[in-house]
Amino acid sequence: MSEAPLEAPVEEAAVVASSVAATATTEEVVAANPLRDPRDKRLPRVAGPCVLVLFGVTGDLAKRKLLPAIYDLGNRGLLPPGFSLVGFARRDWQHQDFRQLTHDAVKEHARTPFREEVWKQLSEGIHFVPGEFTDDGAFDALAMALKEIDQTRGTGGNYAFYLSVPPKFFPVVVQQLKRTGLADAPDGSWRRVVIEKPFGHDLKSAHELNETTNEAFPESSIFRIDHYLGKETVQNIMALRFANNLYEPIWNRSYVDHVQITMAEDIGLAGRAGYYDGIGAARDVIQNHLLQLLALVAMEDPTSFDANSLRREKEKVLKAVRLPADLATGTARGKYAAGWQGGEKVVGYLEEEGIPADSTTETYAALKLEIANRRWAGVPFYLRTGKRLGRRVTEVAVVFQRAPHLPFSKDDTEILGQNALVVRVQPDEGITVRFGSKVPGTAMEVRDVSMDFAYGESFMESSPEAYERLLLDVMIGDPPLFPHQREVELSWKILDPVEEFWATQGQPEDYPSGTWGPPSADAMMARDGRTWRRL
Repeated sequence: MSEAPLEAPVEEAAVVASSVAATATTEEVVAANPLRDPRDKRLPRVAGPCVLVLFGVTGDLAKRKLLPAIYDLGNRGLLPPGFSLVGFARRDWQHQDFRQLTHDAVKEHARTPFREEVWKQLSEGIHFVPGEFTDDGAFDALAMALKEIDQTRGTGGNYAFYLSVPPKFFPVVVQQLKRTGLADAPDGSWRRVVIEKPFGHDLKSAHELNETTNEAFPESSIFRIDHYLGKETVQNIMALRFANNLYEPIWNRSYVDHVQITMAEDIGLAGRAGYYDGIGAARDVIQNHLLQLLALVAMEDPTSFDANSLRREKEKVLKAVRLPADLATGTARGKYAAGWQGGEKVVGYLEEEGIPADSTTETYAALKLEIANRRWAGVPFYLRTGKRLGRRVTEVAVVFQRAPHLPFSKDDTEILGQNALVVRVQPDEGITVRFGSKVPGTAMEVRDVSMDFAYGESFMESSPEAYERLLLDVMIGDPPLFPHQREVELSWKILDPVEEFWATQGQPEDYPSGTWGPPSADAMMARDGRTWRRL
């Protein structure tokens, strides 16, 4: 996400994290806090005493996102003085080694200014426990360390376990937490587990993972992280729809022609060959990110924004999703070939280090879906994602039907397209409305123009990074932005038939790096008389 410059009030929020918090006025704290509770504008949402146990601290996600997000929360005054962070990894480290790794990650990737007083307070609560996930002794040592932290830091037995590890280790870690009793919360405290996507690789494995996790934790204590749901622009879809009477009356089949949801990346594997091969674009992005976006765009208005109400409406939509009758013409897949990206020559997917020469994993996937309900019957939803595409962009485009009667000559509207409302999720967060306007002059010539809303220009406070919002929600115990198991299973029910069909089709179609995907994706749209948006 783009990083808007931090305003002076955010710098003041760092003081709140120290002992002088009591001297700050409530107004100063709220002004400095982009994560304030929307239900109470007077007070910020501040985590209570707790320990965050991070499994997989040496991974890229931890270093680039999680550790900096923890520091940023502290710098914004949203962590209690006794907050503690425990790293667990297969390293022969002491506490100071993990503190140094955290320090380096914060200095390089944090979004708020580095402040010695905030770092000093945070670092005092940083601990490390070495061990393998299969090592009973290491988890026994972890349990002892957490008890000591409770006594010295006043964390009250409140633990959040973040599994930033390969999916194959999810059940192993959860079973260890159950064996040691760390999953069991004494009266007056809480225990929560955070699981990164993917939530399984198909419906069967997702169900098995859920059963294993539920043996240790109740559903209310399981937080499935889809970081897209923590992005401000994704949450703004609900505000746009339900707070503005301008749009909601036309948000239906009577006015909408189709919807395009795109997540395009301009990078290749970025060192993720071991994870990516065998998973592919559809499992990696469509099953979670894009289907969640579809659900937010298409759902009915919830009775409130509490977790149960949101989930209920999203589940209704996912249950109503229908695949095309002919998967050969209603889907497309491809893999990037050698080409040019950003002025540099890049190799194709099969030439990437660690990828088998006979791999059939797709790096591009596109689907045409429909929703069998009264609001959306007959309106196609086109989802696409891919690597090594023209540029990095994620957006939701609601494309409206043409006016039923145009009292213009053909030449007047020759270059007039369809009205569209586009939510830009990244990198330039905002909303664009495209409509027709008369070109200045004596002739009646109409062409497309756009009105833009940009977050960075409209708000004085910076948007929190998605992981900041989600980590804080975990520690507070606020679950609306986390997918429920039922949503996960419904998403796999949509994708599994597509994956099974593709498994019979041999190699994905090639597309040159730096382009916008394989010809079959354009053909899929052309059959419906439509084209993909130019990004």
